[in-house]
Amino acid sequence: MNTNHETTIPAANNSDGFRWQDADAYLFDIDGTLLNTRDLIHYRALNRAMREVYGVNTTIDGVAYHGKTDLGILRAALERVGVSNPEFQQKLPQALDVVRGFVDRYSSALVPEVCSAIPALLSRLRSDGKLLGVASGNLESVGWHKVQAAGLREFFTFGYFSDHCERREEIFENAAAEARHRLHANAAVCFIGDTPSDIRAARHAKARIIAVATGVYKVDDLVALGPDACISSCADLLHL
Repeated sequence: MNTNHETTIPAANNSDGFRWQDADAYLFDIDGTLLNTRDLIHYRALNRAMREVYGVNTTIDGVAYHGKTDLGILRAALERVGVSNPEFQQKLPQALDVVRGFVDRYSSALVPEVCSAIPALLSRLRSDGKLLGVASGNLESVGWHKVQAAGLREFFTFGYFSDHCERREEIFENAAAEARHRLHANAAVCFIGDTPSDIRAARHAKARIIAVATGVYKVDDLVALGPDACISSCADLLHL
């Protein structure tokens, strides 16, 4: 986990009066936000899919995958070895099945490291009656396996993933719409994410965004994109 302890920009001091506690629904990214994994199960699953389905001996190494969806990661890795878009699309369903199957098979080997204060924050939000969901670039079964392994599954009512959405903006838009459907049309939705892509996707979904520097991006990287609040870890929220 990133242990960046730079100065935070607390939500309570946001210039437009944003108060992080006031949302009706909170939607969390997984990797870098709820947890970090060091076990390489997901990494190996993506690599195996490319070898078995597309017949190319390559890996996702060198792909800027933080903030990308699983579909986007596969596309980027395969494009650079000459796989055409028609071939990519034709074989994609089979490739995603390989990814899902591999993670299903080795899910007991997942070793997620829960990010700072996440259980306490989720418990507080749940006790306050907030709707909690997941919005992630992982495939659905992959994402839930990670959340389950981290001991966090009980907190979340629903999730939106990348199985049918290559663009993170579409995932966040669908997740925000689902939250409002479950609550009411004017429900205030707040995303919590750790990448610039999360900030852009939340803006696209017309929702608030708290950026947290527990992934690979530092506070300064995230502040530059103008989130509603930027924190070094979710522990900061518990003190506001």
